[in-house]
Amino acid sequence: MVPFNKAPFTGDEFEYIRQAISANKISGDGRFTKLCNKMMEDRFGAQKVMLTTSGTSALDMAAVLCGFKPGDEVILPSYTFSSTATAMVLGGAKLVFVDVRPDTMNIDEKKIERAVTDKTKAIVCVHYAGVACEMDTILDIAKRHGLKVIEDAAQAVMSTYKGRALGTIGDFGCFSFHETKNYSMGEGGAILINDPEYNERAEILREKGTNRSKFFRGQVDKYTWVDFGDSYLPSDINAAYLYAQLMHADEIFNDRMTLYNDYLKAFKPLADEGRIELQHIPEGCTHNAHMFYIKLKDLDDRTKFIEYMRDSGVMAVFHYVPLHSAPAGQKFGRFDGEDEYTTSESERLVRLPMYYNMDKKDKELVIDCALRYFSV
Repeated sequence: MVPFNKAPFTGDEFEYIRQAISANKISGDGRFTKLCNKMMEDRFGAQKVMLTTSGTSALDMAAVLCGFKPGDEVILPSYTFSSTATAMVLGGAKLVFVDVRPDTMNIDEKKIERAVTDKTKAIVCVHYAGVACEMDTILDIAKRHGLKVIEDAAQAVMSTYKGRALGTIGDFGCFSFHETKNYSMGEGGAILINDPEYNERAEILREKGTNRSKFFRGQVDKYTWVDFGDSYLPSDINAAYLYAQLMHADEIFNDRMTLYNDYLKAFKPLADEGRIELQHIPEGCTHNAHMFYIKLKDLDDRTKFIEYMRDSGVMAVFHYVPLHSAPAGQKFGRFDGEDEYTTSESERLVRLPMYYNMDKKDKELVIDCALRYFSV
C-alpha cells in the first residue's frame, strides 16, 4: 500500500540527536532550539522566531499575545484544522467564519470586511496547501479597522507572497513541524513575531510565566513568576531532529516540487477536459509543494475515487470537514454570510500521496491508478 504520508528523514537526524544528548541538555531552549530559531530568522527574514511544542501552541501564543477579551471576535475560514479555531477560543474570542475562495480554498478576502464589527479584533488567514492568501487586501482591511493579523502558516514553510516569506507578513505567523509537514520534528511548531514589542512578553508566556530567558542572558540576577504563561518549549531532541531537516531544506523542497510537477503533468490533460480541477497558484505566489490535491465532480465521485485508489493499493484522502458544521464550531462561533463554497468545494477535494523521497514505483502507481479511474 502506498501511504498518504511518510515523515521526512534526511539521515543526519541521529547524529544531531546524539549531540543533544551528549551535551546533557535535552530540555527546552538548548543549542539546537537556538540554532533552529536563528536559521529560520535568517532564512525567512523574520524579526523573531521561537520554536514551540506544536503548531497549535504557536497559535495559542499568538492568540494570548493579541490580548483578546470576552466578547471579542476573530474572523477566520471554516475550512481549516480545529487548531486554528480552538486557539482563538482559548484566547477568549468568539469565532466568525467566512467563506473560502474556490480556486485556492483560502479565506475569501472580498468577504472579510462585511464580517467586521466593532467587536472584531483579529483576522486569521490560513495559507492552505502552502499557497498564500491575498495578503495585501487583508492587511489593508486590518489597518483600516485596527485589527491584528495572524498567519496560520502551518502548511506554508518555504512559501512566499510577492517575495516575502509566509509567516512574516502579519503581526504573528505560526508554523507546524508535525510529522505530516514538509519539515518535521515529530511534534512541534514555531511562532514568528514581527513586532519586537512582543518579544519579551512572548518569552515570558513560553517560559511558564517567568522571566527565565532574561536570567540566562544575564539581564536579571534571578528569575521569578511575572505574568501568565504556559509551557511551550519543545525538547532539544526534537529540535535536533528539525535542525537536520532545515539543513536539507532546499533538497527537501526540490524533491517535493519534482513530485508535484510530475503529478501536474500527468493530470493536467484531465483538467483541460473538465474532468477534474487542479490547485491554482495565484500570480506573485510561490508554493512549497505541501500537497497535491484534485477536485472531482461531487462528493459521490470523490467517495468512489478514494475507494478505487484504496482497492488499488493507494491511500488517497479527503481533508477538513468545515468547522462551522461541527458541534464545537456551532458552540463557539457563527458563519457570516452565505456558505457558497466552503462545504461544496470541501466535499470535492481529495489529496494524493505526497512525501519526501517517494519511491519512483510508488509515484507511478499513484498516477497509473488515478488515470485508470478516470478512463472508466
